[in-house]
Amino acid sequence: MNGPFASGLYAGVVSHVRLRPRRHALRYRIFMLLLDLDELDQLNRSLFLFKVNRPGLLSFFESDHADGSHDSLKGRIQAELTGAGLPADGAIRLLCMPRMLGFVFNPISVYFCHSADGRLAAIRYEVNNTFGQRHAYLIPVPALAQGDLAAPAIEQGCEKQLFVSPFLGMDMTYRFRVVPPAQDTRLVIHAADAEGLMIAANFAGRRRELSDASLLKTVLAHPLMTLMVVAAIHWEALKLFLKGVRLVARPPAPADPVTVVR
Repeated sequence: MNGPFASGLYAGVVSHVRLRPRRHALRYRIFMLLLDLDELDQLNRSLFLFKVNRPGLLSFFESDHADGSHDSLKGRIQAELTGAGLPADGAIRLLCMPRMLGFVFNPISVYFCHSADGRLAAIRYEVNNTFGQRHAYLIPVPALAQGDLAAPAIEQGCEKQLFVSPFLGMDMTYRFRVVPPAQDTRLVIHAADAEGLMIAANFAGRRRELSDASLLKTVLAHPLMTLMVVAAIHWEALKLFLKGVRLVARPPAPADPVTVVR
């Protein structure tokens, strides 16, 4: 662990490639925070540039996630885990972008949910679309066989439940490949339809200590990042439209806010 916290900062690159019916690619530098939900109060007290549940240059509001309530975020995720029959007694660490000057949009936030013995028991993928809708996919992580070495990456999958892009239909499956945060982290998402792979998205980041010095350096290297994420989403959508990719109708959001994948 770098520094006094399990929480950390991961600066890296997000890339995205669409293969059909028109090839389209993008690549941006971003950073994400890994927040141990047990450390939120300590982070709020210890850091000047990062605040929890109150404004700051960088901030994190628990109400920006899960069901949007102001209750403890860890308590809400623990309730989901318990309801799914999964361990809820260990650390829960959230990889997401923070608010910057009060604004944030997280296309995806990833929760690493551990059991009391430190084993990674489940990963929760929380997806937001630009229409104000949110849905989560909660997927257990099977215990490794006795004597096995820790796997370098975790592979999981599920059926698409939330409409994300006006250029993509709903009849798709996701495959996730995750390298849990350590010195490096990586998240790869493949989205496929009946014809095969359609979208490949990737975030790769390297850990930095979560301190005021590293936060300031990172913010200066990524000015107005959270605003630029939304601007980039709409800019890339315009380019797809101009390439002739057709729009699809948006269905209602799923009735259940969380899909538990067995």
